[in-house]
Amino acid sequence: MPPFFNIAGPCAPGKHYILDPMRGIGDELMKLIDSEQYFIIHAAHQSGKTTLLKALTRQINAEGKYYALYCSLEAIERFTVQAEGIPEIVKRIAFCIENQYLPEGFAKNADYTNISGVLNTSLVRYCRSLDKPLVLFFDEADCLSGDTLITFLRQLCDGYVNRPDVPFVHSLALVGMRNLRGYNGDIRPDCESLERVSPFNIVAEYIDLRNFLPAEVAELYAQHTAETGQVFEPEAVDYVFEQTLGQPWLVNAIAREAVVKILREDYSQPVTRNLVERAIQNIILARGTHFDSLIERLRDPRVRKVIEPLILGEEAEDKLSDDYLYTKNLGLIREINRKVEPANPIYAELIVRALSWNAQDSIAGTHEDYTISRYLRDGKLDMDFLIQDFQEFWRENGEIWINRYKTKLYQYDEAAPHLVLQAFLQRILNGDGHIIREMALGSKRADLCVVYDGHKYPIELKISQNMRKSIDPLKQISEYMDKVGSNTGWLVTFDRDTGKSWDVKIYMWKEYVDEKEITVAGC
Repeated sequence: MPPFFNIAGPCAPGKHYILDPMRGIGDELMKLIDSEQYFIIHAAHQSGKTTLLKALTRQINAEGKYYALYCSLEAIERFTVQAEGIPEIVKRIAFCIENQYLPEGFAKNADYTNISGVLNTSLVRYCRSLDKPLVLFFDEADCLSGDTLITFLRQLCDGYVNRPDVPFVHSLALVGMRNLRGYNGDIRPDCESLERVSPFNIVAEYIDLRNFLPAEVAELYAQHTAETGQVFEPEAVDYVFEQTLGQPWLVNAIAREAVVKILREDYSQPVTRNLVERAIQNIILARGTHFDSLIERLRDPRVRKVIEPLILGEEAEDKLSDDYLYTKNLGLIREINRKVEPANPIYAELIVRALSWNAQDSIAGTHEDYTISRYLRDGKLDMDFLIQDFQEFWRENGEIWINRYKTKLYQYDEAAPHLVLQAFLQRILNGDGHIIREMALGSKRADLCVVYDGHKYPIELKISQNMRKSIDPLKQISEYMDKVGSNTGWLVTFDRDTGKSWDVKIYMWKEYVDEKEITVAGC
């Protein structure tokens, strides 16, 4: 069977299209291993961690200098009590040793009543029996929590500090979505932190896996071209990187959707930019397991504390806070040039869509006349009419939706106006156009641009209670209009003051800035 674009589990050479998993990082990892270091590798969900570990394990064992063992701890996640979790970890290591054909003897006659020492003792005895040093990779290490996590880390630390007097693991990596500090919330219900209990203060390096570079996206797609003759046009490859910023799962998923699902493996047809745009919308709407896992994270209060201000353009918590680092390590946000924004444009759309799906479904079910044909005038959107319809909808339903976001959905009540308006727009477009969303923490703005039939309609959203006196919203929307190349724009401001009448809150007029027409609307 020829190779294919993989979106489920680790990639394997010969079976999948794959880049060298150790490109740009292999030498660094081997230096750490040779110098007997313990280190942490962390990266977002489905970004190549397991593929890297399995490749590294194969290479080390092939070279013959060390024994290398790969061990996933994902199955131990539910064992939070050490009396159950530690024996399960020991048994899991024994299972991996047997299935990876390493020398026998691990945990033979293990005393599972010695919870605080059975892991350490088993590793000491096994390392003593080996004729070569042992290198151990614990994948999904951040699945552990509670007393199991503390006891696990402390026994590894105890074994490390007693070297070389007592044989122990030569080099070890903990691998997961989060670095060690990100485990803090999983220690105990009373939020005792890893810094205070200090069970693992022996980490030499924290290594964050990077995404694909533009040339690497092209290299991956070129493998498919060499295999099938099907061409990815340069504009399509560039657009994939622009939308994914090289996130490995997304890069593979878009190619698979275009080649297999849309073109049905007709390799005579090239993959174009328009095809990539269609593929992106398809995978967002399909809500596969990758997206479902990210969507589920949005329910986490730690994530909400960062994502809700991001949607609003407000300031978030301290960037050194555990909540901020947790959200960043999950791969939902990125920081570039001191600017914090969604990790890539696809995630930006996914975040808003995920939080507004229920609203969109409700609008579709109760307002069937809100369709694209209602707002078309000579092939263009009558955005003023559309905004007027939304003003009426918000006047009738705004309080209901704020309460729903406050009590039933995701607790994103502050962002409810933004989310409901975007659900309203998404309902009207219904696949006939798309929305470009731009969000950044601390920007004091939330910009979006409706794109329909080649025309762009830039909109800036504001919450009046959050507006600083020093900020000129007309100037902001004017700047955004320049960015998207439009001479018309819309500034929509929501007033959350329950003491004001709707007749005061609802308004619409025109302003002109540098010969640009701006429609100012209140909700």
